[in-house]
Amino acid sequence: MFTTLSDRLTATFKNLRGKGRLTESDINSTIRDIRRALLDADVALPVVKEFTRAVRERALGAEVSQALNPGQQVVKIVNDELVAILGGQTRTLTFAKNPPTVIMLAGLQGAGKTTLAGKLAYSLKQQGHTPVLVAADLQRPNAVTQLEVVGERAGVPVFAPERGNIGGHDAVGPTGEGTRSFGDPVAVAQAGIAHAQRDQRDVVIVDTAGRLAVDENLMQQAADIRAAIRPDEVLFVIDAMIGQAAVETAQAFQAGVDFTGVVLSKLDGDARGGAALSVASVTGRPIMFSSTGEKVTDFEVFHPDRMASRILDMGDVLTLIEQAERAFERGQAEEMQRKFLAAEDFTFDDFLQQLAAIKKMGSLKSMLKMMPGMQQMSAQLDALDEREFDRVEAMVRSMTPFERNHPKQINGSRRARIAKGSGVTVTEVNQLLERFGEAQKMMKQLAKGGGIPGMPGMPGMGGGRKKPAKQQKKKGKSGNPAKRAEQERAAAQRASQGPAGGAFGAPGGTGGLPGGMDPAAFDPSALPKGFEKFLGK
Repeated sequence: MFTTLSDRLTATFKNLRGKGRLTESDINSTIRDIRRALLDADVALPVVKEFTRAVRERALGAEVSQALNPGQQVVKIVNDELVAILGGQTRTLTFAKNPPTVIMLAGLQGAGKTTLAGKLAYSLKQQGHTPVLVAADLQRPNAVTQLEVVGERAGVPVFAPERGNIGGHDAVGPTGEGTRSFGDPVAVAQAGIAHAQRDQRDVVIVDTAGRLAVDENLMQQAADIRAAIRPDEVLFVIDAMIGQAAVETAQAFQAGVDFTGVVLSKLDGDARGGAALSVASVTGRPIMFSSTGEKVTDFEVFHPDRMASRILDMGDVLTLIEQAERAFERGQAEEMQRKFLAAEDFTFDDFLQQLAAIKKMGSLKSMLKMMPGMQQMSAQLDALDEREFDRVEAMVRSMTPFERNHPKQINGSRRARIAKGSGVTVTEVNQLLERFGEAQKMMKQLAKGGGIPGMPGMPGMGGGRKKPAKQQKKKGKSGNPAKRAEQERAAAQRASQGPAGGAFGAPGGTGGLPGGMDPAAFDPSALPKGFEKFLGK
């Protein structure tokens, strides 16, 4: 979503690197580039003016002029101000002291309210809550049916006493002559709360109707529902791709419904998305959640600091770690740790478990984009074919249990059978087995503290260990009688000096001179020039 903005800001900051001192001209040029980047990304003009004013004031102050690295200090200032316009701090749901907690969803038609209702319900269910969805959107064609499908995917019950509009015609107003009515959404919302109390559900999520544009009927209906059910949270769902209209729509809903938080949907789109950055600043209401796809798992808490890091291409490793913790089971992780420390072979069965966990985390492209500096490789990431994992999985599942645990035993005939069973060539099977063998060797070397092959050892991380010194081979006795007699005399002399062997200053030595040399016969003039200063007088 923020690729264009991220690319522009990253290019701007490259000009600041390596500068030991920033002049006022440098800062003005940087501010000008930032302003253009924000305006090109559809950020609202008042927000851009306030943002650049704050950055300029801080950049011209002492915190930059006295910094050891002024370029990095400017990047830090921009990051801080981005966090501020995105809401400052992470805001989570406020739950009622006496259940059920009532959450009302509001927004324009097509913003993704119904899909988001299922995602929010699934997230709350994973946290141990018992949510129920209430179908109060009775105007959009088949909205109730869609909510039931979404609820089934999330594993959450749906309360839908009215079927709503199933004929394909929108309601045009309240019941009366020349109008069409599909039920009373206010009564449905109230009945949904009563149903949740009887069924001992602790969270009620009310899906309300929307329009293609803001109008009086929409606002009145949303206001009536809010007054009737008195929700603990009113979440305004906004399409992050609608451009500058996002600010006007948010202001209209704030005046008509007074929402408590914002949810950004379709954040995985290819629009510039900067208008979404303006909503929190213009309305004063925090962005609480973000939605990125159609699956119930494509949903996350919105962290302003992490989103600012993504925009500035500094990554979002914390979110990546949290996703991994949710995807990998504790027992599975402990077993992998045990096998790693015991230097046991990593098998294809282990690989399948890891692959399943990665799929739970979502799109591989989105995960890679959370790594620092990966925005510069956006073209390569977009060209990544995630179907390659499906082909690899097909090859592994074409193996027998014995072959998965003993890949070295897979001979030519077995490889041909695996290739035929998975619809690939024998060459691809050979490449998989070769890469897998290299991965096994690497993991064994890491477990032994040897580090990654080809990389120097790091302090405290193993690797780069010195090989044990080879023992010097003892010289045999010479066959020449004269040389043998000389060797025996030298050996007897060394034995008489003791085990220290004439070490420097060691007991039994000869004043620290090597080889049992006689001090009287030592000629200082034979030393290199300037070495005499190390000798005692």
